[in-house]
Amino acid sequence: MFAASATGKDLAPRVAAKLGVAVAGDLTDLKAEGDVVVVTRPVYAGKALLKVKVVSQPAVLSLRPNVFTPVERPKAATTETVAVNVAPGRVTVREIKAAPAGTLDVAEAQVIISGGRGLKEPANFKVLEELAQAFGGRAAVGASRAVVDAGWRAHADQVGQTGKTVSPSLYIAVGISGAIQHLAGMRTSKVIVAINKDKDAPIFKVADYGVVGDLFEIVPKLTEEIRKLHG
Repeated sequence: MFAASATGKDLAPRVAAKLGVAVAGDLTDLKAEGDVVVVTRPVYAGKALLKVKVVSQPAVLSLRPNVFTPVERPKAATTETVAVNVAPGRVTVREIKAAPAGTLDVAEAQVIISGGRGLKEPANFKVLEELAQAFGGRAAVGASRAVVDAGWRAHADQVGQTGKTVSPSLYIAVGISGAIQHLAGMRTSKVIVAINKDKDAPIFKVADYGVVGDLFEIVPKLTEEIRKLHG
C-alpha cells in the first residue's frame, strides 16, 4: 500500500510493473472478499465511484490520505529494517527544502480551511490563517486553483484535480464557488462547510452545512467560537 500522494502515485505503478501485477490508485475505500480485494475510486472528476476487484497477488494499491480513521490494535507488530543496495540513478538530489516549522500539509491535515477568489486579495488569507490557528495546530490553509494561478498562494496549498486530493474530517470552503475541478479534490471530505455570499454557488450542492453571507463577518465570529471550544 502507498499513499496517493505525489510520491506514491509515482512509485506505486513502478513497483507494480516490477512485480508484473496490476495497480489500483487514488482509492477512497477497500475491503477484502476472500482472496480478492475490492476497491473504490472516484472517476470523471469525482462525479461517479468505480468499484474494482483486484485479483493479482500481491495487490498494489494507493490510498488517499485520511480516508480511514486509525484504529488501535492490541496486537504488537514487529519492525524490520532491510538494507537495499542499488546502483545510483541518473538523477542527483542537490537540495531538499523543508517546509517552514509548524506548517501542516493540506494532504495530511484533519481540518482544512480553503480560500478562493472571494477573499479579494492575498493579504486577506490572514483571516483563514487565524481560524486555522484556533484549531490548535490541527488545521491547514488550502486554496483554489484560481487563487494559486493568481500568485496569492503556493501551489503546495492547492486543493483540486490539478492540486492535492484531500479527505479531511472537516473541510471549510471560504469564498470558493465550487468548480468541478475543485470538488474533485475535496468532495470525499467527511464534513464540508461552505461560506459564500452567492446562495447559488455550486459548492452548496456538496456541502453538509452552508452559510450564505459575508465571509469577512462570518469567519472572525467562527474563529472566536472555535477558540472558546479549545480553551
